[in-house]
Amino acid sequence: MTSVLDLAGIFVFATSGALQGVRKRLDVVGMAVLAFFTAVGGGVLRDLFIGIQPAAFRDVGYLLVPVAATAVVFFWHPQVARLMPAILVFDAAGLGLFCAVGTEKALLFGLSAPHAVLLGVCTAVGGGILRDLLSGETPALLYDRQLYAVPAMLGATLMAVLSRLGVYDFAATLAAALLAFTLRLLAMRYSWRAPLARGVTTPE
Repeated sequence: MTSVLDLAGIFVFATSGALQGVRKRLDVVGMAVLAFFTAVGGGVLRDLFIGIQPAAFRDVGYLLVPVAATAVVFFWHPQVARLMPAILVFDAAGLGLFCAVGTEKALLFGLSAPHAVLLGVCTAVGGGILRDLLSGETPALLYDRQLYAVPAMLGATLMAVLSRLGVYDFAATLAAALLAFTLRLLAMRYSWRAPLARGVTTPE
């Protein structure tokens, strides 16, 4: 059974994808495609790498929630866009939740800690990569100027460490998710940015 928190994260990420569709002047079908892949793309990639059937193709909630988010954005996108500051907070929460859950699932299937961390990050940011590629944008992961993937990586690393120490289930997931969530919020609040190569200036 898909958890309420999981569905909430899917809804927030799907909203981000649907809004990208509006900005790209896509029709409702294009919006729905972006919403779906933004919401579940990371989890699908993770499950395919693990070698199991993606959860998104077993639980109807993974389909209905992006459709609902698309409908909300389709009819009320000006109002939704004005809520972006709040949506970014929920997006940070989804980032934290998905990096923790993705890492935990990879560990449960016997992957080593470094590989589990990699798949945890993939779960958290993979949907955004697919969204950007489908909409003709350079994936934000390739210029992580506002520390998006880095918080996910640190949260996933904490999840792997706690699992090795015998801390499992809700406590470990909560700690890892809170770390990634807090770092992402601080990065947005204080404009923390990843460094550029020496001599390279920030693009306008």
